[in-house]
Amino acid sequence: MIPHEVVLVGVPTNSSGTADGVARAPGVLRQRGLAAALAARPGFTDAGDLALAAPQPRRGPSGLLAEDALTVMIGQVREAVRAARAAGRFPLLIGGDCPVILGALAALQAGAGGPGLLFVDGHEDAWPPRASPTGEAADCELGLALRMFDDGLAPGLRAVLPRIRAGNVIAAGPRDAGELAAAGVPTLAGRLRALIRPDELAADGCAAAVAAAATLPAPWWLHTDLDVLATTEFAAIDYPQPGGLTWPQLGQLTSAALATPGCAGWSVCIYNPDLDPGLDGADAIIGYLTQAIT
Repeated sequence: MIPHEVVLVGVPTNSSGTADGVARAPGVLRQRGLAAALAARPGFTDAGDLALAAPQPRRGPSGLLAEDALTVMIGQVREAVRAARAAGRFPLLIGGDCPVILGALAALQAGAGGPGLLFVDGHEDAWPPRASPTGEAADCELGLALRMFDDGLAPGLRAVLPRIRAGNVIAAGPRDAGELAAAGVPTLAGRLRALIRPDELAADGCAAAVAAAATLPAPWWLHTDLDVLATTEFAAIDYPQPGGLTWPQLGQLTSAALATPGCAGWSVCIYNPDLDPGLDGADAIIGYLTQAIT
């Protein structure tokens, strides 16, 4: 159970440099009743969507699409999370895509040892920006937070990034090892506090991930990329791959993580309403969020 009142913040960002696709997720989820469903929790408030800079779908000096908009978004998310925590609230960020965690982690940066992160994602997301096949910051946000690429980043982007230690990160659910190996991109396996593959999560009912989360330094952030789910469970994502978790497995992991001391906030990302004509995926997300926090 989350010990604080929840504030919902939409972050309608798309690392491809467009305002469609995953950027539409917060608005569509609200239209389907997300805020009304979460209002069952006492003290819940909806802070609305951040008003983000218009993105430009071209690669910037760091090698990323919509780099200026990315830099501004990180700062806006940082301030939104800081404001929520200063008011004693638990921020729930609805993306958009995964670089929203860069602002969230920056907001938790005050501690001398840096924040922790439970990163639930179907990908490791540590591609070097210029090697990314898409140019999207969503390919590399974890690598950016670990400051793996600082030498090649524009000063403006580098200045707003958080700094987290690899030993303070648990990645749960990545299944892109083959893709990384084929591209010659080093895996984070062996560098993080733990990297737990989907079959390991399924084998022990996510117990290892939750036990590892209990060892993270407080405050720590929970991040859920919905592409950790199997495509048969949830198909409204841009980059499907074989394998993945079921909704019950993800729900079990999430509920246990939110009940673990030190969790300071939660982001949920990667839902593309353009790939969900019946909006069944939106309803499934609302059910998942509601069950986890109410």
